[in-house]
Amino acid sequence: MKIAIILALVAVAVAEKLPGATPPVIAILRSNQVNPDEFGAHSSDFEAENGIVFQFSGSEGAAGGANMVGSFSYPQEDGSLAEVKFVANENGYQPESSLLPVAPAFPHPIPQFVLDQIEFARLEDEAKAREERN
Repeated sequence: MKIAIILALVAVAVAEKLPGATPPVIAILRSNQVNPDEFGAHSSDFEAENGIVFQFSGSEGAAGGANMVGSFSYPQEDGSLAEVKFVANENGYQPESSLLPVAPAFPHPIPQFVLDQIEFARLEDEAKAREERN
Protein backbone atom coordinates (compact mmCIF):
# COMPACT_ATOMS: atom_id res chain seq x y z
CA MET A 1 0.00 0.00 0.00
CA LYS A 2 2.89 2.38 0.75
CA ILE A 3 4.14 1.99 -2.81
CA ALA A 4 0.71 2.75 -4.24
CA ILE A 5 0.51 5.93 -2.19
CA ILE A 6 4.00 7.03 -3.25
CA LEU A 7 3.28 6.41 -6.92
CA ALA A 8 -0.01 8.28 -6.68
CA LEU A 9 1.74 11.25 -5.04
CA VAL A 10 4.39 11.29 -7.77
CA ALA A 11 1.69 11.32 -10.44
CA VAL A 12 -0.08 14.23 -8.74
CA ALA A 13 3.21 16.13 -8.29
CA VAL A 14 3.99 15.81 -11.99
CA ALA A 15 0.49 16.94 -12.94
CA GLU A 16 0.73 19.96 -10.64
CA LYS A 17 3.73 21.24 -12.62
CA LEU A 18 1.51 21.97 -15.58
CA PRO A 19 0.43 25.62 -15.56
CA GLY A 20 -3.23 26.00 -14.63
CA ALA A 21 -3.75 22.26 -14.61
CA THR A 22 -6.02 20.53 -12.15
CA PRO A 23 -4.35 17.35 -10.91
CA PRO A 24 -6.04 14.41 -12.58
CA VAL A 25 -7.66 11.64 -10.64
CA ILE A 26 -5.67 8.54 -11.48
CA ALA A 27 -7.42 5.25 -10.85
CA ILE A 28 -5.53 2.42 -9.26
CA LEU A 29 -6.28 -0.59 -11.46
CA ARG A 30 -4.51 -3.18 -9.34
CA SER A 31 -2.97 -3.08 -5.88
CA ASN A 32 -2.16 -6.41 -4.25
CA GLN A 33 0.23 -6.72 -1.33
CA VAL A 34 1.19 -9.90 0.48
CA ASN A 35 2.80 -9.16 3.83
CA PRO A 36 5.75 -11.29 4.93
CA ASP A 37 4.79 -14.77 6.11
CA GLU A 38 6.69 -16.79 8.72
CA PHE A 39 9.45 -17.41 6.16
CA GLY A 40 9.69 -13.78 5.11
CA ALA A 41 8.04 -14.28 1.70
CA HIS A 42 6.28 -11.13 0.49
CA SER A 43 5.12 -9.51 -2.75
CA SER A 44 3.43 -6.50 -4.25
CA ASP A 45 1.69 -5.88 -7.56
CA PHE A 46 0.50 -2.39 -8.54
CA GLU A 47 -0.86 -0.79 -11.68
CA ALA A 48 -2.28 2.70 -12.18
CA GLU A 49 -4.48 4.04 -14.94
CA ASN A 50 -1.66 6.31 -16.16
CA GLY A 51 0.53 3.33 -17.07
CA ILE A 52 2.69 3.07 -13.96
CA VAL A 53 3.30 -0.59 -13.08
CA PHE A 54 5.36 -1.88 -10.14
CA GLN A 55 5.75 -5.47 -9.01
CA PHE A 56 8.15 -7.39 -6.82
CA SER A 57 8.44 -10.52 -4.76
CA GLY A 58 10.92 -11.35 -2.07
CA SER A 59 11.94 -13.45 0.84
CA GLU A 60 14.14 -13.20 3.89
CA GLY A 61 17.83 -13.49 3.09
CA ALA A 62 20.32 -15.76 4.81
CA ALA A 63 21.68 -12.84 6.85
CA GLY A 64 18.20 -11.59 7.79
CA GLY A 65 17.85 -8.96 5.08
CA ALA A 66 15.33 -9.04 2.28
CA ASN A 67 16.01 -10.57 -1.12
CA MET A 68 13.78 -9.17 -3.86
CA VAL A 69 13.27 -9.36 -7.60
CA GLY A 70 10.94 -7.09 -9.46
CA SER A 71 10.28 -4.55 -12.12
CA PHE A 72 8.64 -1.21 -12.71
CA SER A 73 7.64 0.72 -15.78
CA TYR A 74 6.06 4.03 -16.66
CA PRO A 75 5.20 5.90 -19.84
CA GLN A 76 7.62 8.64 -20.85
CA GLU A 77 6.70 11.99 -22.38
CA ASP A 78 7.69 10.75 -25.86
CA GLY A 79 5.21 7.86 -25.59
CA SER A 80 7.82 5.14 -25.07
CA LEU A 81 7.74 2.89 -22.03
CA ALA A 82 10.52 3.15 -19.46
CA GLU A 83 11.22 -0.29 -18.01
CA VAL A 84 13.50 -1.34 -15.16
CA LYS A 85 14.07 -4.86 -13.83
CA PHE A 86 15.93 -5.31 -10.57
CA VAL A 87 17.36 -7.69 -8.02
CA ALA A 88 18.01 -6.50 -4.48
CA ASN A 89 19.88 -8.79 -2.12
CA GLU A 90 23.09 -9.15 -0.11
CA ASN A 91 24.96 -7.83 -3.16
CA GLY A 92 22.96 -4.59 -3.22
CA TYR A 93 20.47 -3.12 -5.67
CA GLN A 94 21.14 -4.32 -9.22
CA PRO A 95 18.93 -2.64 -11.81
CA GLU A 96 18.82 -3.52 -15.50
CA SER A 97 17.42 -1.09 -18.04
CA SER A 98 18.20 0.47 -21.38
CA LEU A 99 17.70 3.79 -19.55
CA LEU A 100 20.83 3.35 -17.44
CA PRO A 101 24.17 4.74 -18.63
CA VAL A 102 26.72 2.22 -19.82
CA ALA A 103 30.46 2.58 -19.30
CA PRO A 104 32.54 2.63 -22.46
CA ALA A 105 33.90 -0.70 -23.64
CA PHE A 106 37.30 -1.52 -22.25
CA PRO A 107 39.99 -1.41 -23.35
CA HIS A 108 39.43 2.05 -24.75
CA PRO A 109 42.15 4.41 -25.92
CA ILE A 110 43.97 6.07 -23.03
CA PRO A 111 44.78 9.75 -23.67
CA GLN A 112 48.47 10.59 -23.97
CA PHE A 113 48.39 13.03 -21.02
CA VAL A 114 47.22 10.15 -18.81
CA LEU A 115 50.01 7.87 -20.06
CA ASP A 116 52.51 10.69 -19.42
CA GLN A 117 51.26 11.11 -15.84
CA ILE A 118 51.50 7.36 -15.21
CA GLU A 119 55.09 7.34 -16.51
CA PHE A 120 55.95 10.39 -14.37
CA ALA A 121 54.59 8.64 -11.25
CA ARG A 122 56.57 5.47 -12.08
CA LEU A 123 59.81 7.44 -12.41
CA GLU A 124 59.16 9.23 -9.11
CA ASP A 125 58.54 5.89 -7.37
CA GLU A 126 61.81 4.48 -8.76
CA ALA A 127 63.75 7.57 -7.63
CA LYS A 128 62.26 7.35 -4.13
CA ALA A 129 63.10 3.65 -3.90
CA ARG A 130 66.74 4.37 -4.89
CA GLU A 131 67.00 7.11 -2.24
CA GLU A 132 65.67 4.80 0.46
CA ARG A 133 68.25 2.12 -0.40
CA ASN A 134 71.15 4.61 -0.08
